[in-house]
Amino acid sequence: MSTFTQEDYDLINREFEDLRLASLRRCASQEEYEEVLRAFDFANEAHKGVRRRSGEPYIIHPIAVAKIVVQEIGLGYKSIVAALLHDVVEDTDYTVEDMKRLFGEKVASLVDGLTKIKAAIDADPMSRTTNTLQAENFKRILLTLNDDVRVVLIKLADRLHNVRTIGSMPEYKKDKILSETMYIFIPLAQRLGLYSMKSEMENIWLQEREPEAFQSIKNKVNQVIAERCDAIDRFIEPISSSLKRSGYSFEIFKRIKTPYSIWRKMSRKGIPFEEIFDIFAIRIIFRPKPGDTERQQCWNIYTQISDLYTSKTDRIRDWTKDRKSNGYEALHCTVMSPMGTWIEIQIRSERMNEIAERGVAAHWKYKQEGNAPADDQAIDRWLQMVRDVLNNPDVNALEFLDNFHDSFLSPDIFVFTPKGESKVIPTNSTALDFAYYIHSQIGNRAIAAKINHKLAPLSQRLRNGDQVEIITAESQKPQREWLDFLHTPKAKAIVYEELRSEIEDIIQKGQQILQEALNKCDVKLNRRVLNKLMIEFSVKTKEELYNKIATRIIDLSNLERILRKNNQSKNVMYWTLQLFKNEKEDSGDYDEDDVDEHEHEKRVCEARKNPGKERLLTDDPVTMTRSYQVAECCYPIPGDNVVGFIGDDGQVIIHKKTCPQAINLAATKGDRIVNARWSKHTAISSLARIRMIGVDRLGILNELTKHITHDLNINMRKVFFETHDGIFKGIIDCYVLNTEVLETMMDRIRKVKGIESVTRIEITEN
Repeated sequence: MSTFTQEDYDLINREFEDLRLASLRRCASQEEYEEVLRAFDFANEAHKGVRRRSGEPYIIHPIAVAKIVVQEIGLGYKSIVAALLHDVVEDTDYTVEDMKRLFGEKVASLVDGLTKIKAAIDADPMSRTTNTLQAENFKRILLTLNDDVRVVLIKLADRLHNVRTIGSMPEYKKDKILSETMYIFIPLAQRLGLYSMKSEMENIWLQEREPEAFQSIKNKVNQVIAERCDAIDRFIEPISSSLKRSGYSFEIFKRIKTPYSIWRKMSRKGIPFEEIFDIFAIRIIFRPKPGDTERQQCWNIYTQISDLYTSKTDRIRDWTKDRKSNGYEALHCTVMSPMGTWIEIQIRSERMNEIAERGVAAHWKYKQEGNAPADDQAIDRWLQMVRDVLNNPDVNALEFLDNFHDSFLSPDIFVFTPKGESKVIPTNSTALDFAYYIHSQIGNRAIAAKINHKLAPLSQRLRNGDQVEIITAESQKPQREWLDFLHTPKAKAIVYEELRSEIEDIIQKGQQILQEALNKCDVKLNRRVLNKLMIEFSVKTKEELYNKIATRIIDLSNLERILRKNNQSKNVMYWTLQLFKNEKEDSGDYDEDDVDEHEHEKRVCEARKNPGKERLLTDDPVTMTRSYQVAECCYPIPGDNVVGFIGDDGQVIIHKKTCPQAINLAATKGDRIVNARWSKHTAISSLARIRMIGVDRLGILNELTKHITHDLNINMRKVFFETHDGIFKGIIDCYVLNTEVLETMMDRIRKVKGIESVTRIEITEN
């Protein structure tokens, strides 16, 4: 506890004044408004004298979360009250019963759902380890969807404020929070239609993980805005005039692609910023006129635009007819501008825009007011699917989390029943997934399918617009092989439960077979060996590895060769590793707002005074040595932002901080994070890969290799080139000391005549 100054009280009052005004506009009655004031007074007193790590009064955080809840999500007074109280039960002596007595049953229920987890929850004993505790806790967060989705919405507001204020936190904690945010909360915000929250969290993630890339992209975007803004205004003017003549009340906005979206597209396609052509988009938001439906008016506006500019008809996306599963509605079209570039235009009514900005919260608002379309059930269908999965208490937590993460990111397709009913299912779903979507018993008894009136196997993936009929037999039972091609979490959970005892026996058999094979090679079964084999055979979990070994899908006849396979992790630089472990984080829910960690910060400072030594910070700092290796999924090199994870055998695996596998590990096994940085006292090279595109000419390959080997003295491991119609594409694997050397080499290559682009890409195989 500390004493607040007058400046602290002034800050609290200023912050609450903004919330008070927002609440006044949102509350439906004086009684609701007074309830918000009472909740603030209660929370302010409960957190009195407590400060955040940044030094400001703790109550600032609940106020900020409540402001996000009302201003950015648009929830009502009970959610505002719950946001103000969300840390009271966890951090003080007050109980949920106290909340119920003081603020009513619904608010108490919301606060209870938001209270951080202090101990492991009930789970399958076979999967209950310290490694899965964090995954179990995330499962607990998502389980609140069964009760009231507002809990998850307030939790998203809580996480958004945490990442907004992440700058005051130590590096080890940033890694945990940012990885959790990318793995769970960003996909969740996307699924619930909270696009502005999603984009802001993505940008903060990029700014923290790749600060140089973020700033570079931001500067280039600002330059593009300065150069093209007037031209975009001239492009908009004819559209605006046409809509005014038609009597529409509307607003037109310029949408700028976010730095994260640009970075992700550059990384995924291996292209430079200059090849990103959709920096700008135009958004038209109109107030519907009496008469025609909103969908008809969207198309009327499109017709006026296509009269002015040439439309790219294959890029029309009609989300007004078949809205997305998160409720998103709009008509998207792409037209050619006088500047010679394609520009996307998004056409929305005011109602569509509110749903696009506030997602599920706006959906419920319109549904309760009776203004939602009669067939507006997309969000309800998705929430029901979530509930079906969550209601199975026996699903392994880590498997559950991976499957749920995949379902967040999957777009939807529309398929039809034999009677012509439209059904929304995730992309990559199979006919068997569809069978389980209809009913669990239809899935259990499925033997084949008819897709567009043609007989097809259950494993066939469905496409948008397919008509699907499931053929069943009373004697059929779920098959273990189904797990190899099922896509949706619901279907996998049902089949896994039906086959649980059989699968556990198979996994045990596979582990025994692998152990015997390793014994013949005089190799111990440990985390390093498992990681190598999982990468070699392209499996995600050790359970999947054991399963495929037992069923002979994986052949271990070449095991010795695989184990001796040249491992590039031997050619790496030395590391200085520091592990920061905080005893207060055993719950697995790593919020930014822990207090009273002065002793921990003292130890961190002490470790920084001795950067040449490796330290493990527990109750007593000790100097120790750890073995390590570079992750084969991302191959970080000196200069990359990196993070380490301790395996079961004590070895540290080093990943890029932007590596998807690292994000997964930090989100599910955050207690094993190791902060890592490059040593400055070594000269051993690491493997990197670059991709080049250009105009082919005689002698260009010789010129490139001369620059790399002779001028820069860089050793090349592999060179691949192919040409087509005068254009060449090439990939070079080479050994470099660090990212600075790699950038120098790439700059030199860019100056070679005919080279159009040079980018670093991920190494996906040895």
